[in-house]
Amino acid sequence: MEFAFSGRVIEWRGPSPYHFVPVPDEESADIREVAALASYGWGVIPVEARIGEVAFRTSLFPRNNGYLLPLKDAVRKPSGLSAGDDVTVRMSVRLR
Repeated sequence: MEFAFSGRVIEWRGPSPYHFVPVPDEESADIREVAALASYGWGVIPVEARIGEVAFRTSLFPRNNGYLLPLKDAVRKPSGLSAGDDVTVRMSVRLR
């Protein structure tokens, strides 16, 4: 299952600051349809993603009936991304 979408980088101010790109509603609905085949626990969904020239593996976090794509510093910094930046994401769900 492959997706391409655009979104704005947000910063999560929890005990440990982190950056995410919210997955749009339409793509989140499609991901929920295969969640049972992909999730390995607590509702997280393993994915392979690409932003610009940076490819990475991570897991989507469920949030408010949708998903957040985490952006580690190793992904953000080479692309010069920070909170408020708009990005285009290419992503595929890794099924078990």
